[in-house]
Amino acid sequence: MAPTHPVIKPAPEVVVALSGGVDSSMAAVLLQTAGWEVHGLHFLLPTAPSMRQSRINAVERVAKHLKIPVEMLDVGEVFCRSVIDPFVDAYLAGRTPNPCVVCNQRIKFEYLLNYAQSRGILYIATGHYARIRKKIESPGFELWRGADGEKEQSYFLHRLNQRHLSRTVFPLAEKRKEALRKQARDVGLPVHSASESQEICFLPEKDYRPLVEQREGPEVNREGSIVNEEGTIVGTHRGAFRYTIGQRRGLGVAAARPYYVKEIRPETNTVVVARKETLYTRRVEATGFNWIEGMPSQSVIEAQAQIRYRHKPASGQLRIISSDKVSFTFDQPQWAVTPGQALVCYRGDRLIGGGWINAYPTG
Repeated sequence: MAPTHPVIKPAPEVVVALSGGVDSSMAAVLLQTAGWEVHGLHFLLPTAPSMRQSRINAVERVAKHLKIPVEMLDVGEVFCRSVIDPFVDAYLAGRTPNPCVVCNQRIKFEYLLNYAQSRGILYIATGHYARIRKKIESPGFELWRGADGEKEQSYFLHRLNQRHLSRTVFPLAEKRKEALRKQARDVGLPVHSASESQEICFLPEKDYRPLVEQREGPEVNREGSIVNEEGTIVGTHRGAFRYTIGQRRGLGVAAARPYYVKEIRPETNTVVVARKETLYTRRVEATGFNWIEGMPSQSVIEAQAQIRYRHKPASGQLRIISSDKVSFTFDQPQWAVTPGQALVCYRGDRLIGGGWINAYPTG
């Protein structure tokens, strides 16, 4: 089956990012089947030694099965500096980060391109469920949602630029995960039964709190107040970093109706809680906005936006404040808008850009 990039015909060589999972491995299979000469590249990340070795073993089994070369690239130091440190800093600042977005921009696609370029290879590929299309009436490329609505991952790719898109192939663009796993079994791929990869690869226990404690020391667990919107103390906590917007469980606050975290104030080590209905808002501001195809000429655009990966896209107006700052006003109020998460905007299935939610919205 041919790769999905509309202007790329099978080329002599392509570098595929191999994680050891089904998706990246099948990306390599599909490219090889379409006539590409595939090279594998595996990023060595800072994680538990056993997990690190398990991933290496899986990648080597896939490479052996496909008879392709594979190289291990240690990006541990830059990954800590560019992804993990900002991840911890965000929680300490009262924000909820999205490290996968940062990794795609600063690590995965940059190092893939640099590796390919150093070897004279023009194209790179990953196992993302997303689509790239050549613009019809002008130069450049567009980024679209993948065909599988349950798995599509364009949200995580909103910080890519034209340099990335012009040289990237997404072989899984039109694939659905269930059919892809069956195909992996049919071709005898040694990782066909591998479980779904966890959301954050450097958190084996899926809990960020131990990582923050480890990197910041015991003083990070300083006791503070949980207050309601009137400022009345309703409970205490052991570190504001432990909480995220919209959280209900684990507050330890006795009340006739449940409280939800509405705001985190790191400067006073205070967590503000409120009733669920007060966490709805229509307006969001985002900074560091990245325009996939360049900033449009009009200052207000009808669009749809997501405020987190699993958030159902909601319609509204995107207003350009400056080249990298926008506001989005939803037609209907949205729940638990969270600073540090990404506001990603679409027109239909076409992604136009995204930025970082930067403040607690009001109204």
